[in-house]
Amino acid sequence: MVTRRRVIGGAIAATGGTLITGGALLPLVNARSAEAAPAAPAGQVAVPAPFTVKMPRLPLLSPVSTWGGQDTYAVTIKEVDREIIPGVQTKVLTFDGNFPGAVLRARSGRKVVVRHRNTHTMPVSIHLHGANVPPEQDGGPMDTFGPGTSRTYTYLNEQSNAHLWFHDHAHHMESEHVFRGLSATYLLSDDAERALPLPSGQYEVPIALRDARFDEAGQLVYVMGDAFGRTTILANGKPSPYFEVAARKYRFRLQNSSNQRFFQLRLSDGGEMIQIGSDGGLLESPFPTNSIGLSSGERADVVIDFSRYPVGTQIVLENTLGPGSPDQVGKVLRFDVVRTAADPSRVPATLRTLPAVAALPAPTVQRNIVMMVDEDGRLEPRGLLDGQVWDPDRIDQTVAFGSSEVWTVTNANKFVPHNFHMHLVQFRVLERNGAPVAPGEAGLKDTVRLMPGETVKLHATFNTYKGTYVYHCHMLDHSAMGMMANFRVR
Repeated sequence: MVTRRRVIGGAIAATGGTLITGGALLPLVNARSAEAAPAAPAGQVAVPAPFTVKMPRLPLLSPVSTWGGQDTYAVTIKEVDREIIPGVQTKVLTFDGNFPGAVLRARSGRKVVVRHRNTHTMPVSIHLHGANVPPEQDGGPMDTFGPGTSRTYTYLNEQSNAHLWFHDHAHHMESEHVFRGLSATYLLSDDAERALPLPSGQYEVPIALRDARFDEAGQLVYVMGDAFGRTTILANGKPSPYFEVAARKYRFRLQNSSNQRFFQLRLSDGGEMIQIGSDGGLLESPFPTNSIGLSSGERADVVIDFSRYPVGTQIVLENTLGPGSPDQVGKVLRFDVVRTAADPSRVPATLRTLPAVAALPAPTVQRNIVMMVDEDGRLEPRGLLDGQVWDPDRIDQTVAFGSSEVWTVTNANKFVPHNFHMHLVQFRVLERNGAPVAPGEAGLKDTVRLMPGETVKLHATFNTYKGTYVYHCHMLDHSAMGMMANFRVR
C-alpha cells in the first residue's frame, strides 16, 4: 500500500534529498508583469488569470446568544461544495459551510462558548491556536469527538489582544482536514487596542492566505508533504484575486493558514508597509518595512496607506518565495485604488507596553529542543523532536507551575525548513542565531520559523494552567508525521 509518507519518501529519494518534505524555500526570480493565466500543470484544472476574481471579505460569525455575560456560538463542521475556481464546484471541509471559516470576534475578559457539531465522517479536535486555556479546552491531538457527536469549548479570554485562529488538531488527520478547509479566524481585542485610532470597521480586513492543489475536475488533492503541487495561491478562498480599496489607510490581519508554505510578502512597487502586530497581538511600536515573512500558522497585523497612490492605481501584493514559479505563486492579490475617502485613523508611535527582554522573569530552567525530519530518502520519513516520534503517552518535558523557562530550539535539518509552535503560552523570541530578533518578531509570539540550521531562543512563563499540552512543528504535514512532543505543567 502506498502511504502518504511513502509518497514523501519517494520524492526525497528522487531529488537526492535537495528538494524535500515541507518544500525548500526558493526565491522567485524573473517575475513577469503580464497578467496571463499560468499554465495548469498536467492533471490540474486551469486556474483563472490573476486578478480576475474579486476577493471576498470573510463573514462574521454571529453568536446564537449573548445572555449571561458570555457569547455562545453554534458551529457545524460539514463538507460542502464551494466555488473556488470560477464555474467549478469544489468539495471543502468547513465550519458552517464557510471557506475559509468566518471570523469570530471576541473581547478580553468576556467568555466565549463554542458548540461544534461534527457531521464529517472523521473525528476532529478543535484547537484555538495561540490561546491560553486549560487542557480540557485546548483541543489536543487525541482529545477528539467523532462523527455525529458534538463538543463544547469554553474560552475565558483572559489574555490581551491577539490574532488567534482555530483549526482541527486530530492527530494524523489534522493536516488533511486543514488543507481541505477546516480553519477560521478568532480576533481577540481588549480595551487598550480599541482605544487606539487604528483603521477599523470596513477598513480592517482579515485575509487568510494559503496554497492549494486541484485535480482536473477542480477537486482539492491532498498528498502529505506535497511541496511542489500546491501552486495555486488563495486569498480568502479565491485564486490571486483583486481587492478594491480607497485612497486611505487599511489594517490587514494577515494569516498564513497553509499547511507548509512560507510567504515573503511585498508590494510590487517596493512601497512601505507598517507592521503593528504579530501572533500575540500588537507590537510595542510600529515597524515600517517593505517585506513581511509568514511561516505556516503565523500572523501579521499590517497597515498599508493607499493615500500615496492616485485613484486608478493597481498595486500587487507579491510573494517572493517558492516552491513554484513566479507566475504560479508570486501574485497573491492586487489592490485596486478606486476612490478617495476621509481618513481619521492614524498609527500611534506607541501601541502597547511589554516588559523589556532584560526585565523578563529569570528562567529557572534552560531546555534544548532539536527539530528534524528524515532526509535520507527513506520511503516513510519521520518527523522527530529530540530524536523521537510523538507518543501521546510520553511526557517529554515537565514544567513547574509558575516558572519561567528559556527554550533553545534548533532546526537540525540541512534542507528542510520548520517552525515551532507551543500550546498554552505566548512567548518572547530572545535571539535568532545568537543575535537579537527583528522588530516584527519582538512581540508576543506562539509560532516562530526555523530555516535549516537555524536556532531560536524563546522565553515563556507557565503561570496560568496546569496540565499536559503539546509543542510541535506547525508545518502540519510534519506534525502529522510525528514532529510533536508533550509538556506537562505541574
